Amino acid sequence: MLIFHEYAFVLLALGAVLTLASNLMKRMVPLRILALAATSLFLGNALVKDDWINVALQVTLLAVNAYRLWDLHHLLASLENATADTPLKDWLLPHMTKKVFKAGHVIFRKGEPAHDMVYVRKGRIRIDEIGQTLGSGSLVGEIGLFSEERRRTATVTCETHCICYTMTDEAIYLLYFQNPKLGFFLIRLIVQRLLRDLQRRPVTAEA
Repeated sequence: MLIFHEYAFVLLALGAVLTLASNLMKRMVPLRILALAATSLFLGNALVKDDWINVALQVTLLAVNAYRLWDLHHLLASLENATADTPLKDWLLPHMTKKVFKAGHVIFRKGEPAHDMVYVRKGRIRIDEIGQTLGSGSLVGEIGLFSEERRRTATVTCETHCICYTMTDEAIYLLYFQNPKLGFFLIRLIVQRLLRDLQRRPVTAEA
């Protein structure tokens, strides 16, 4: 019995070390791998002690971390295989959060803090300040995320019932640390938006 208790203590100690190490990681893949290893050790400790409530908890955490690691691996693989012409929906959409808005809903207002970007999967939205309508496949809100003030540069309203997908600034930054290629895609999207805005402005003759 004493041997089992010593074995349980070793598992607990190793699990604690790996948990501490995972919290020190800046990259998500090593963090998830260490979290999986730590959870496995805590699970072993709980099994030795016949602590079934803790066993259930660690099995749940094991499944969550395994799914998150698989999801992250899938996203990074999508980024690696993406090219400059790959539609955003093919490499980023599966990792965004779905939201449904009714016609007339204001997605965000000019001057509000910018915390996420929005992809329109279905429906039409309107940029109120310039009266421009955007449809399926449009991305809005990315400029505000990277502006110095971190505020919305326009008000966006749903003209119709819309199915949208969002990604927070925190998630974007974490993904960027995993794969800087994401930064090039976002830069391309922002430049395209700015060029369209310039083309819409009337050309005035110099005095």
